Amino acid sequence: MSSAHDPAPRGGPRFRALTPRDLDGLLQRVGSFSPADRLALRAVATVLPFRTNSYVVDELIDWSAVPDGDPIFRLTFPQTGMLPAPDVREIADLLATAAPARELQRAAHEIRMRLNPHPSGQLDANVPVHEGVRLPGLQHKYPETVLIFPRQGQTCHAYCTYCFRWPQFVGESELRIATDDIATTTAYLRAHPEVSGALITGGDPLVMSTEVLSRYVDPLLEIDHLRSIRVGTKSLAFWPYRFTTDRDADDLLRLFEKVVASGRHLALMAHFTHPQELRPAVVREAMRRVRDTGAVIRCQGPLVAGINDSADAWAELWEETTTLGAVPYYQFVERDTGPQGYFGVPLVRAHRIFRDAHSRVSGLARTVRGPVMSAMPGKVSVDGVAEVAGEKVFVLHLIQARDPALVDRPFFAAYDEDATWFTDLKPAFGAGEFLPGLEAG
Repeated sequence: MSSAHDPAPRGGPRFRALTPRDLDGLLQRVGSFSPADRLALRAVATVLPFRTNSYVVDELIDWSAVPDGDPIFRLTFPQTGMLPAPDVREIADLLATAAPARELQRAAHEIRMRLNPHPSGQLDANVPVHEGVRLPGLQHKYPETVLIFPRQGQTCHAYCTYCFRWPQFVGESELRIATDDIATTTAYLRAHPEVSGALITGGDPLVMSTEVLSRYVDPLLEIDHLRSIRVGTKSLAFWPYRFTTDRDADDLLRLFEKVVASGRHLALMAHFTHPQELRPAVVREAMRRVRDTGAVIRCQGPLVAGINDSADAWAELWEETTTLGAVPYYQFVERDTGPQGYFGVPLVRAHRIFRDAHSRVSGLARTVRGPVMSAMPGKVSVDGVAEVAGEKVFVLHLIQARDPALVDRPFFAAYDEDATWFTDLKPAFGAGEFLPGLEAG
């Protein structure tokens, strides 16, 4: 097994986080940014989270192509268009005048509340109840899957600018989904035999030490009806040393082997956004070590304007991950939260990009599904645009649904070239609902 016979080499780089305190200095690398430009980007980073690390900055970003030509810069550094211009000016003025921290926090909070934090019922419809008590660190949207948010894993090695989980990272406790109550978590799972899979997510659970991660994983192995365990992570892209030279990299791989040896499917739900993230040799070595444990790497990410909104980028991403032994899984639509207005792509264009990329790859890479909206009723796939009964329509279906009876039943929405999310759509043919039990947004 990899962790026993292929020990991690010693002497790898140590993780170093870069935060808003470092932002102005980092931006000074870009000669085209004036002091006013840097102030505006600091203003955005006051409202929406910013965190990166030395690996991303030194190995993934081509600084000669910044600001407009490098996708990883746009992926990890704030952009002025992420907030309405009046909001950027308000925060920039407060920063420029050294306003009191309380005043700055109040203004940032008011802006955040206008950005639709935690959409699609995450703080109400998705939160389960056990013995009369709400469990705010779990989500149970689909019958067979429960999401677990470990309290110690609610940060990341670096934050994506488009992240729909941005409320987890802004320091407002009422917006955070998290639990460290492992006993109640396992009691809930034992009480629900319909649950066959657990997804440990965040944030990024792999910011935790293996010792802490084990506290959440080991009890799951004692629940007979759990057949799969997933770990959602961006670490392969943003800190691949987690699997190669980190102090407990071998321990992590042994934990993966333990899950596989229990007879369960272990899936590392790897978040890759652009093929540039796959080019360093250490990423390929990290993926090899993970696969050697018996875990399966499944790759997903959203389609976002200015970063990967081209068929070329997606075709290369899917083919390269397949070559590296991973499984292309989902291409998501940018969610209706945070800076969606800046990063969102109209559904018409999103499907065209997906179709064009899909047509270029081998059948092995066509395991990917998309473009998919993770909306209130479930995961809505945009299957195409067609003309039915003389009307131009979107053809859609639910890959996954709160109500399993709705899964895989095609339905139609009136064509709208400006629609970017499910709630923008209306049922075709003048109908009052898409399907019985599936209402319009």
